[in-house]
Amino acid sequence: MNGDDTTAPSGGSAETVSLGIAGRGPLAGLRVLEIASMAPGPFACTVLADLGAEVLRVDRASDVDPGTLGSVDPLARGRRSLAVDLKHPEGAALVRRLAAQADVLVEGFRPGVAERLGIGPEDCRAVNPRLVYGRMTGWGQSGPLAPRAGHDITYLAVSGALGLIGPPDRPPVPPVNLVGDFGGGGLLLAFGILAALYERERSGLGQVVDAAMVDGAALLTTALHGLRTAGQWAGDRGENLLDGGAPFYTTYETADGGYVAVGPLEERFYAQLLDGLGLAGDSELPGQYDRERWPELRQRLAAAFKERTRDEWTALFEPTDACVAPVLSPWEAHLHPHNAARTVFTEAGGARQPAPAPRFDRTPGRIQGPSPVVGQDSRGALADWGVDASEAARLLDAAVVVQHPHTGENR
Repeated sequence: MNGDDTTAPSGGSAETVSLGIAGRGPLAGLRVLEIASMAPGPFACTVLADLGAEVLRVDRASDVDPGTLGSVDPLARGRRSLAVDLKHPEGAALVRRLAAQADVLVEGFRPGVAERLGIGPEDCRAVNPRLVYGRMTGWGQSGPLAPRAGHDITYLAVSGALGLIGPPDRPPVPPVNLVGDFGGGGLLLAFGILAALYERERSGLGQVVDAAMVDGAALLTTALHGLRTAGQWAGDRGENLLDGGAPFYTTYETADGGYVAVGPLEERFYAQLLDGLGLAGDSELPGQYDRERWPELRQRLAAAFKERTRDEWTALFEPTDACVAPVLSPWEAHLHPHNAARTVFTEAGGARQPAPAPRFDRTPGRIQGPSPVVGQDSRGALADWGVDASEAARLLDAAVVVQHPHTGENR
């Protein structure tokens, strides 16, 4: 890896950047120590890094692979990698030493593991009372399921979110792992960290952020609980206004086997949908909110959409407010004119990926640099985080810290 990367900063055009110690963005100057984990923790740290935080990822020393010379993982972008043997007493001591200079530490172990390693909240608080300690788990730090394994789908199931998704005549459909791992997990953790940092400005003290995917997934259903209480969400899965039950809030197949998403909830927008489909003024067409005749309305709309291709419908409806859009795959979404105009996607390290968000007018975020391979920055990171050369050499000689043999100190 050469340390240079072509990226698109938030709200701007593509440019070449190099990863340095100081990031650029609203979080510039924030130091984050990330203990390597899976999916939601790295996503939270990617969001922080994109907004300018300096993120140092502590990887397992055993994961250093001399045969791996590059990484294109978007969940690792914009940080450096330090490979440490966390089971070695000096490895834990090193993490505590680094935590003393960090603003934030993020870990994704099961409850109790960080404590057993000697890098739990109390261990780190002893050396840095201002540290915000972010904990990313599925079940949280308490409750009967806290020590149990799980994945996105299991947390969604228990939160009630999974039971909402899918057609009425088939089993619930997992929404990839977007709701638990990323929406209810990584973003919740990033938000919690920023809230704790804001509070620290008044108290001078850090605190533990317990971000659980089951909590986050449940939180995302808040509005639906309100609709249920108000009697506006009375049906089973796939029979309600926003879950595909309404024939004007769903997807339809087009003549070429593609799909369009349809969502004109308001009467004036729905009128534009009917006009575009050639159904305006049809006296036999069921009323928009005549639930008893929704199956009939769905059949009429489905037949109409089968008459043209996805792109033909897109061209017809795009100038209107009918709320019709093509259903794009993630691999073609960058081609849509709106996404292209806003630089919603960019290329970094040879891989197309979403650009940083949200956008800031004075201190825009950016992809701070390419994704590291495990251990490529070990020697340089020790120096940058205050470990003198002789001590760093001793840790490397003892294999407490491992430097990737072929990447060098290029960042």
